[in-house]
Amino acid sequence: MPEVRVDPLSGHKTIVAGERSGRPGGEPRCPAAEPIDAARDPFAEGNEALTPPELYARRPDGGKPDTPGWKVRVVPNLYPALAPPGTQPLPEAEARPDLFAVGPANGWHEVIVNGPQPVQSLAELPTEQVELAMQTWRERMRAHNECVYVQLIVNERREGGASLEHTHAQLYALDFVPAEVARERERAGAYATRMMGHDLLEDLVAEEVRRKARVVAIDEEAVLLAPWASRVPFQLMLAPRKPRPRFEEEGPLGAKLLHEGLRKLRKHLGASPPLNLWVRTAPSGVERMCWRIDVMPRLTHLAGLELSTGVNLNIVAPEDAAAALREA
Repeated sequence: MPEVRVDPLSGHKTIVAGERSGRPGGEPRCPAAEPIDAARDPFAEGNEALTPPELYARRPDGGKPDTPGWKVRVVPNLYPALAPPGTQPLPEAEARPDLFAVGPANGWHEVIVNGPQPVQSLAELPTEQVELAMQTWRERMRAHNECVYVQLIVNERREGGASLEHTHAQLYALDFVPAEVARERERAGAYATRMMGHDLLEDLVAEEVRRKARVVAIDEEAVLLAPWASRVPFQLMLAPRKPRPRFEEEGPLGAKLLHEGLRKLRKHLGASPPLNLWVRTAPSGVERMCWRIDVMPRLTHLAGLELSTGVNLNIVAPEDAAAALREA
C-alpha cells in the first residue's frame, strides 16, 4: 500500500507507491548513451586548448599546465554562474527590497574533469581513478574554505543536466548557505540537543545497518544505502562509518563503495543512468552535521505533484531497490 515517508535529514516527504511501477510505461528504464566523440571532447586528454587555462591538475609525471599527462584537471567554468567578489558592479537596488531582494552572485565556479578517459559516468572509470577524482574534489573544496558554503555536484548525461558528456564535477563556492542546507543544519542541531549530543546521521546509519533492509553495501570506510524516504527510484546515499562534519577534511572518502554502487546501478539497469550526485558538507563553523554523498538517478520525470508541492512520488520502494542492487 502507498505510504508517506519523511526524510529524517531534510524533512522532505515522499509518497512511496511501489505498485505504480507495474502500470503501463511505469517501470524505470535506462537506454544506453551514445559514445563520446573524443576528437570533439574538450575534456579529453590532448584537447586542453579547448578549455580555459587550468587552475589545478594532478600530473604524476610532472609536465606543464594545459598539456597532456594529467589524471584529474580543474578549469574555470567557461560560462560561470558566479563571479569573484569585486569583479562585477552591484545590481541596481530595488525600491521594494522586502519584495524584490537582489544582490551580486559572488563566488567561484569550477569544473573538475574526473579523468582523461572519454566516458560519461564515474562508473566507467577504474576505482583508483574515482578515488583520485574524489581526492581532487576534496582539495578544491578546501581551497575555497573562506567561503560560507561549497557545493560539489556531478551531473551525468543530458537528462541529468550535463551540457558536456565527459564525466566531470562542478564546484560552486558560495557566500551564503542555501535554504536546503540551512534546514538540514537546523534539524541536525535540534536532534543533537534533543538526544544529548548524538549525531543525527550517525544514529540513522547505525539503525539502518542494524535493520539491514535498505543497506546496499558496507565496508570499513562507509555505508551505502537506499534512503528511507527516497525521492526517486534507486536513490543512494553514502555516509562515513564515523561521523565527520566536512567532506573536505582529512579522513575516509568512501570512493571504493561509491564506485561499487554506481557500477551496481549500471549492471541492474543495463546502462549507467542519467543522474545527479552531490556532496553534502557542513557549512563553515557548523559541527553538528555529518557529510554524505547523495546519488539521484533520473529514471522518472518530475511532474505536477513534485513541482506544485515539493512532495515526491517514488514508484520503487527503497527496500526493493536495495535488494535488487545487492544482487547486482
